[in-house]
Amino acid sequence: MVMKKVLVSFLSVATLLTSSVTLTTVAADLPDRIVAVVGNELILKSELDERELMVHSQYPESRKDPQLRKRLLDNLVDQKILLTKAKIDSVKVDEGAVDAVANERFTAIRSGFPNLGDMEARFGKPSSRLKQDIRNDILEQQLVDNLRRKHVKDVTVTYEETMSFYEKEKDRLAPVPEGVSVSQIIKFPAESAASKAAALDKITGIQKRILAKEDFGALATALSDDPGSRPLGGDLGFVHKGELVPSFEAVAYSLKPGQISEPVETRFGYHLIQLLEKEGNSIHVRHILAGFDRSQRDYARTIELLTAVRADILAGKATFADMALKYSDDPLSAKLGGVIKVSGTGGTMFELSSLKPELQKIIAGMKAAGDISMPERITPATGEPFVALFQLNSRVDAHRLTPERDFTKLENMAADQKRKQLFDEWVEKLKKEVMVRIMPEN
Repeated sequence: MVMKKVLVSFLSVATLLTSSVTLTTVAADLPDRIVAVVGNELILKSELDERELMVHSQYPESRKDPQLRKRLLDNLVDQKILLTKAKIDSVKVDEGAVDAVANERFTAIRSGFPNLGDMEARFGKPSSRLKQDIRNDILEQQLVDNLRRKHVKDVTVTYEETMSFYEKEKDRLAPVPEGVSVSQIIKFPAESAASKAAALDKITGIQKRILAKEDFGALATALSDDPGSRPLGGDLGFVHKGELVPSFEAVAYSLKPGQISEPVETRFGYHLIQLLEKEGNSIHVRHILAGFDRSQRDYARTIELLTAVRADILAGKATFADMALKYSDDPLSAKLGGVIKVSGTGGTMFELSSLKPELQKIIAGMKAAGDISMPERITPATGEPFVALFQLNSRVDAHRLTPERDFTKLENMAADQKRKQLFDEWVEKLKKEVMVRIMPEN
């Protein structure tokens, strides 16, 4: 999907939604009963069955684990206790962040079905209920996570505790792999006048057919040049502000539900955009794309531009960060001065072996921090080709953790272990304050 810019727990909704959806049907066919009571909260057999089936579908080898069901029930009990405590302590969550994650997960699920009807039939519930279930699960997990952080936020470790941790764990600590921090300036080549004219002609022709009352979704499926949304009738699902190309986003947010835009130009081509729904800062949109002919792009001129940019940086006329902000077509890294962040963690140090061979080869040619590559034409497995400059910010050789070299990392690991131990002890105390009754299953 060209327009759209962790395992936290196997109990998470992400596992549920990517595993076999026959789980709902299976659980519904079984007689339900109470398997545990936690204070005033009930845990039903169907809920436990569903969790067990989720794990089996994701990890088939778990079927051989005789203690799995007990551990799952223990986890459910702990979660109920912690949710109750979070509410008593008035723990807050970022509702906007919850909505953003929920919308992202819902969109990921929606993309796996040809239409909403098929998705609703598969899950046995309307999309609005599914969306709410996803949001509730994320909200509860955020409450528990924030409660955990609140309870252990002031935990620190001394030098002696860090060294004790290292002495006990050093033979089990994983080696640090070779890592690099890299910045980028990427540029998509300009389109030729002929390519723009052809795309504009195509989109205006489609617009006329829509005005003649032809179905938007059917036309998107037949004619759109966006391979990600085309099978979905152009549907991009719910998106949050900042997830779309700026020119596309500005128009999409200006529309009223049901309204279709005039042709909108982005670097991908020309779009017709229809707003389907609006919920707070999120919108549900679909589009039809008339893409530019990539074969007519002017790569030579783009390489010439980035060669000049590189020369200015090396001459001290500007910094790499300044040039990234001015020229890069990747808005996320441009705002950070070109620094590329690791997806999911927010860190900036990549394991060298995790990078694409093409990028590994480029980085191999940069020996010292501050070295800048020559402009390189990059053709990703998905998406459109571009031209890029890369700067090596830092490099860490593969090595075993030692206090002399990695004390801060070891200190953080020791603190994490201490936080977990203290939190687990606190949860055990909470269990003594709440009535917990486990019902025999047989």
